[in-house]
This record gives sequence, structure tokens and C-alpha cells, in this order.
Amino acid sequence: MPLSRQRRFPRTRRSVRAARAFALDTLTEWGYLDRHDDVRLCVSELATNAVLHGVPPGREFCLAVVGDGPLVRVEVRDSGGGRPEAVQGSPEACGGRGLRPVMALADDFGVTVHNPGKTVWTVFKSVPSAAPEAHGGDV
Repeated sequence: MPLSRQRRFPRTRRSVRAARAFALDTLTEWGYLDRHDDVRLCVSELATNAVLHGVPPGREFCLAVVGDGPLVRVEVRDSGGGRPEAVQGSPEACGGRGLRPVMALADDFGVTVHNPGKTVWTVFKSVPSAAPEAHGGDV
């Protein structure tokens, strides 16, 4: 049975750090220890994109972490419009290239469109080091 945990975060830059900590703390608790650097970078990028581009003012984004055997899935859902795309930014641009490293680090990546909003998700191959214990907050 998959392990699942999610949390909502407000549309603030501080939420990126909180989302990163939530994801890594959850994976550590479940025993998924080998892909922390990859997950950290990807959560940072997806949460930053949600805050800067996806979450309408006054709304929140939701980060979900799912551990299912040898796979970890990280999802960021927001209620904003648009669909994120990996673009080839110019060397002078300050942004716009963040999804390229996400796509390179994750074993799978995609966008699921909802009405309203979207979920941007990544999957990582990672085997838990020990059988996780059930804790409060697992869904």
C-alpha cells in the first residue's frame, strides 16, 4: 500500500523552503534516503514555479509526496492557468530554465491539467532502506 502525505503552502517565497523541508522530512521518515539531493532541487523548482507563476493571489499550492515501493512521486498542484514548459532561455535571462534540470534529474516528469489549475509531478526510483512505520498524517 503506498504511503502518501500532503500539505498546503501559502503563496510566499518562504513556502519554497518549507515545502523542501516537508518533502525531505517525509522521505527520511519513510526510509527513502538515496535521492534527497534530486528531490530537494526538484521540489525547490516546482514550488518556486507555483509561487511565481501558478498560484493566484490569496491562494495556496499543495505538495504531495507518495512512496510506493521503489518509486517516489512528488506533485505540486496549483489553481492557476497555463502549462509549464521547459524552454531554452537566453544566456542573459535570469529565469526560465528551471524545468530542464528537473527533467534531467527525475526518472519521469509530467503535467496533469485540471479545471482549474494543474499538477506538475516528478517520479524518482528509490528503494526505502527499511520498512516505514505508520505515522499520523499519512493518508
